[in-house]
Amino acid sequence: MRDFAAIDFETANYERSSVCSVGVVVVRNGEIVDSFYSLIQPEPNYYNYWCSQVHGLSCADTDTAPLFPDVWEQIEPMIAGLPLVAHNRPFDEGCLRAVFRVYGMDYPEYEFHDTLCVSRRKLPELCNHKLDTVATACGYRLTNHHHALADAEACAWIAREIL
Repeated sequence: MRDFAAIDFETANYERSSVCSVGVVVVRNGEIVDSFYSLIQPEPNYYNYWCSQVHGLSCADTDTAPLFPDVWEQIEPMIAGLPLVAHNRPFDEGCLRAVFRVYGMDYPEYEFHDTLCVSRRKLPELCNHKLDTVATACGYRLTNHHHALADAEACAWIAREIL
């Protein structure tokens, strides 16, 4: 696959609709040509301890952040016509569907691919198939794991190597 958009969400709590940040990396002809990152005011708007420990975000970071529909207005033209790629597609696609539902937005049935699933088939020798492990195996050093843009960039790198 040479044209796609890698996407990653972080959530504020265990509700899939509680996206608090998003990273998108656009790849065309096998090259990264664009990227986007934004904090998002989550819905529901609260953070649990565990999620904050994972990504380091809290209410103080997102209380003045834009709502998801405003952020998606910026992302939608970037990804128009492209398949989406995520590492652990069920999580990120689930977040996208949930937040569309919360805001009453029509979900356009994006085509999604999963680098986690493919890495399990193509790289069975790895000790695990976490994003940072697979990225390293594909020659990418993920230095800011659980930052949505860094994770999207790692996913894009993996997708270019194994999809």
